[in-house]
Amino acid sequence: MNKEDNLLLKISGPEDLRKLDPSDLIQVSSELRQFIIDVVCNNPGHFGASLGVVELTVALHYVFNTPYDRIVWDVGHQAYGHKILTGRRDVFHTNRKYKGISGFPKMAESEYDAFGTGHSSTSISAALGMAMAAKALGEDRHVVAVIGDGAMTAGQAFEGLNNAGFGKSDLLVILNDNNIAIDANVGALKEYLLDITTSKTYNRFKDRVWKALGIFGRKAPNARSLAAQLEAGFKSTILDRSNLFEGLNLRYFGPIDGHDVVHLTKVLADLKRIPGPKILHCITVKGKGYRHAEENQTTFHAPGKFDKDTGEILDTSRNDGLPAYQDVFGKTLLELARANNKIVGITPAMPTGCSMTYMMNEMPSRTFDVGIAEQHAVTFSAGLAAQGLVPFCNIYSSFMQRAYDQVIHDVALQKLPVIFCLDRGGLVGADGATHHGFFDLSFMRTIPNMIVAAPMDEIELRNMMYTAQLPSNRKPFSIRYPRGRAVHADWQKPFETLDIGRARQLSEGGDLAILTIGHPGNAAAAVVKKLAAKGIAVAHWDMRFAAPLDKDTLHFVFRHHRHIITVEDGILTGGFGSAVLEFMADEGYNAEVLRLGIPNYFVEHGTQDELYKECGYDEEGIELAVREIIVRKGN
Repeated sequence: MNKEDNLLLKISGPEDLRKLDPSDLIQVSSELRQFIIDVVCNNPGHFGASLGVVELTVALHYVFNTPYDRIVWDVGHQAYGHKILTGRRDVFHTNRKYKGISGFPKMAESEYDAFGTGHSSTSISAALGMAMAAKALGEDRHVVAVIGDGAMTAGQAFEGLNNAGFGKSDLLVILNDNNIAIDANVGALKEYLLDITTSKTYNRFKDRVWKALGIFGRKAPNARSLAAQLEAGFKSTILDRSNLFEGLNLRYFGPIDGHDVVHLTKVLADLKRIPGPKILHCITVKGKGYRHAEENQTTFHAPGKFDKDTGEILDTSRNDGLPAYQDVFGKTLLELARANNKIVGITPAMPTGCSMTYMMNEMPSRTFDVGIAEQHAVTFSAGLAAQGLVPFCNIYSSFMQRAYDQVIHDVALQKLPVIFCLDRGGLVGADGATHHGFFDLSFMRTIPNMIVAAPMDEIELRNMMYTAQLPSNRKPFSIRYPRGRAVHADWQKPFETLDIGRARQLSEGGDLAILTIGHPGNAAAAVVKKLAAKGIAVAHWDMRFAAPLDKDTLHFVFRHHRHIITVEDGILTGGFGSAVLEFMADEGYNAEVLRLGIPNYFVEHGTQDELYKECGYDEEGIELAVREIIVRKGN
C-alpha cells in the first residue's frame, strides 16, 4: 500500500479519525493492527492483548469525544492501539524503552490517558469516580471503563460494579471478554460468561432484538425501550438464571462481536444516548489478526522479539545455561512437593509467569490458580495453613501490595506458616513504575512474626524454600527474588537447612564493610574481588534476612568497622539499610553508614542494567562508593 493510501498515517489524533466514513474504519483497524505487529516484533512488549482490542479502540475514539470523554483501560497493556491513535504513533518505537513512552496508560504522558492502569481491575472504580464527578460538576461528559484480559476476576471490579449499580452514574463498562488473562481464565465467572456467549437460543433472540431496534427505532420512539425490556425479560428464562450484571442494577447489552468495528460504532452511539450505568459485553480474540498469537495466546502475551513472518520467538537472552529465578522456584517447589505431601501451591493468575506450572502439570490437585485476586490468594493460603497444609503462595512483589492487610491480619497475627515467594522483587525493567517490586522489604520487615529473606543466588533460594517448609518453622516466611537470570549453571545442589536470621561472611577486610541482601550481593562480591586485586580489603557479609536481623554479626561489624555500606534492591526508606541504622541507634554505636538502593521516587522504565545504574547500586556505583570512602579515610 502506498503511503498516500494509508489512513493511519493521516491520523494525528482522534479528531482526524472522526473525519472518516464509518466504512473506512475497517481499513484503519487493519493498518493499526499491522503497525502494532511491525513495531512490537522488534521492540518487545505486550502483544496479544492490544491486538484483541484494535476494533474496539478505533470504535471508541470514533464515537466518543476524547479526551473530554474519558476512557479508562484495564489492564493497561491493552492500550497500545489507544496510544498510537492519540498522538504517539511516531514515538511508539520508544515504548517501554529508557526515557521513552510507558507501556501502560500514564496520566502525565498524555491528556488522553485518563487514568494510570498498570495493575488490573481498577477501571470501574476509577471511572465511576470520574462519572460521579462529572455529574456533580454538571458536565456532559461520558466515561467508559474497558475491562478485560482477566481483570474482571478481581474483587475490586465487583466492588466497583456494586457501587455503580447503587448510584445513578452515567457510566459505561465494556467487558472485553477474551476468556484469558496471561494464562487461561479460571473460576465461576468464566463459566458464567461462557454460558452467556454460547447460548444459541439467547443469541438468536438477542439478534432479533437488535434488528427490531434498527427497523422500528426511527418510527416508534419507545421501540428501543420496549425491545430492551423484552430482551431483559427473556434473559433469565433462556439462560436459566438471573443476569449477574442486571442483578447489580447495571443494564446489560450483548454479547456482541468485538471485531466488527462498524457494528461497534453503531452500538456505542446507541449506548451514549441511554442514561445510567450499563455494561456492554464484547467477545474478542486475544491476538486477533496474527495467527501465531491466536494459536498460542500465553506465549504471545509478551513474547519478546519474534519473526513476524514465521512467528518464531527470537531468544536474545544469554546462552550461558543460567536459569531464570522463577524456574528455580518452580522446579524446587515440585521437588519439595514430591517429598512433602502437605505442600500446596497458590498463585493469582500467574502460573506460567511464576513457573508454578511445573507442579501444576504433575500435581494439579495440589496447585491453585485463584485468578487475579491477591487478597483472596493470601487468605485462602491462610485457611490451608490453618488446617496443617504447607502453602507456597507465589505473588509478584508489586502485586503483593494489594494484599498487605491480609498478610497482617489473616496470616501474621495468627502466626500461620504461609510461605510467601515474592517474584520480581526490585527493579523489573521495561514494565516500569507500576511493576517494580521495591517496597516488600520495607513493608514485610515491619510485620511481627514475619521472617523476611532474600537469596543472593538460586542455591540460596532453594535452601530458603527448603528451610521454610520444615516442621520446625511455624512462622510466616517471605522470600523475595528478582526478575531475571540467576548465577550458577549447576544449581540443583542438595538442600541445606539455614539458620534463620543468620548471615554469612563472604570476604574479610579492614578497610570497610559491605552488608548486602539479595541478588545485589553478586555485584558487591564482584567489586570486592576487583578491589582486592588492587590492595583494597573489603569485608562483605550476605545478610540473607531483613527480619530477624543477625544481631551478632551486626555487633561484630560495628565493633570493627567505622565505615559501612549497605546494598539492597529495594527502596531505601524503611528498607534493609534503615534496619541497620535502627540497630546502630538502638545499640549506641557510632559509624558512617552509606545506604545504596532505590531512592525515594518512582523509578520509570528501562532495562534493569540502566535502572541499576540510575539508582547507583550497579557494580560501578558500588565501586565508586567504596573509593569515595577510602579517599575520605586517607584524608
